[in-house]
Amino acid sequence: MKARVHVTLKNGVLDPQGKAIQHTLESLGFDGVEDVRQGKFLELEIAETDPVAAEAAVKDMCEKLLANTVIENYDIELVE
Repeated sequence: MKARVHVTLKNGVLDPQGKAIQHTLESLGFDGVEDVRQGKFLELEIAETDPVAAEAAVKDMCEKLLANTVIENYDIELVE
């Protein structure tokens, strides 16, 4: 089973990389970009076949390593 994890900064957390991307886009002539928030995308291939157990395992991975839950949110998508 494949798990896709999107990790993003929580609202209110400063995103200096997002601001740098926004300024660079503007300098390249891409007007109208009002805000940029950057994050991480991870794709995991896991042996678990039960969707409930797979989601629980990936959630545990996110809580322990993949996301800093103090400042980041994560979203899990399972693909069979």
